[in-house]
Amino acid sequence: MSGGLSATARMALLARLSKRRGGEAPRPEAGSARDFATLPGMRDFALLGTALDSLGLESPLFQQHDGRAGAHSRIRGREVVNFASYDYLGLNGDPRVQAAAKAAIDRYGVSPSGARITAGERALHRELEAALAEWHGAEAALTFVSGHATNVTTIGHIMGPRDVVVHDAAIHNSCTEGIRLSGARRIPFAHNDLAAAERELAGARRGAQRALLLVEGHYSMDGDSPDLARCVAIARRHDAWLMVDEAHSLGVLGRGGRGVAEAQGVDPAGVDLWMGTLSKTLAAGGGYIAARADVIDWLRHTAPGSVYSVALAPPLAAAALEALRILRAEPERVARLAANGTGLRDRLKARGFNTGGSLGAAIVPVILGSSVRTARVAAALLERGVTSQVVVFPAVPEQSARLRFFVSAEHTPEDLDRAAEALSEAVAGAGRVESLPAGLVG
Repeated sequence: MSGGLSATARMALLARLSKRRGGEAPRPEAGSARDFATLPGMRDFALLGTALDSLGLESPLFQQHDGRAGAHSRIRGREVVNFASYDYLGLNGDPRVQAAAKAAIDRYGVSPSGARITAGERALHRELEAALAEWHGAEAALTFVSGHATNVTTIGHIMGPRDVVVHDAAIHNSCTEGIRLSGARRIPFAHNDLAAAERELAGARRGAQRALLLVEGHYSMDGDSPDLARCVAIARRHDAWLMVDEAHSLGVLGRGGRGVAEAQGVDPAGVDLWMGTLSKTLAAGGGYIAARADVIDWLRHTAPGSVYSVALAPPLAAAALEALRILRAEPERVARLAANGTGLRDRLKARGFNTGGSLGAAIVPVILGSSVRTARVAAALLERGVTSQVVVFPAVPEQSARLRFFVSAEHTPEDLDRAAEALSEAVAGAGRVESLPAGLVG
């Protein structure tokens, strides 16, 4: 099968999809406003699952890990080398981080039981925020219950219908959702094309009240970074704020793991809003914004994700704070991560794999093409004891489906060798290129 499914095969898939519904609860009449099948993408989602079934492929998503998913893990009782985790420095299993979380539970309980503005806060919250602000060279910081919620509530709150947001096309979903919530005009530019970013910002700025230039410090899909100094200059020339999402940069870029500003020797004061997560390097959960003190105080008292949301759980705040202390004291972890990231990227490139623009830091994509082929390779890779993240349509265009390898400071050279060898074998055994039905991706 090549270039898509035949009309006969497509009809068979649709028939199978219809049969699967036979034993389910009665559904509203087709076309009814109560029919969930009218939701955007619902039919294509179901068809994708049926296509995988017809090809004898299990979904590569939602793999169940039996314990801590560090550089090594167990999936359904089987030992694997794990490249699907954001535990970049291996701190999720560090006894000091775990002890800090347990001590916080003993003192404060598991939950803060309300929003900080009304139910009160814990000393941990302010201590963590002060440490995060210092880390980014900012005056203050504010934590939220998730990284996704951080971007949604912050962007949705600071921007409005008379404003414009110019952003990299590869920006995270949380950012685009925040822009959508704000009602601001949204203008994407081609990934890392800062000349295009400036053209778009210059053209849109004249008719907007406020403008925001939005980029990531380390792009999770491609493993590359923007030219931060140039971003600062563009934002200043056009009287715009600059926001940098450092979710995958903290603990990864720069000799000390302070992110893209340290890595590129740029004064962090040139960035108006630093965003980051606690769920990756810092081995907890949640997100934060670091900025000027007056901005943070305003967000603390007015942002919906702060005022109307429960506060960060005490054990998570304590774990993140301890992880940040370890990161500051043990920069050698960052050096090991950098060596492993470069080592895996170079091993894969030497075998002819397309790793895109990866810096070889913590994220190494392998672009394979079709979603079906990528799913086949992922399954074959897992059979060989190696797991990675799978990105298929519609998260990326159909011919840009890929595996993403997230590297840890805990990986060994033998792990990197095994991953490269296993991927070569998996791709060789995947057969011809197969595509999803043309009508599904067209």
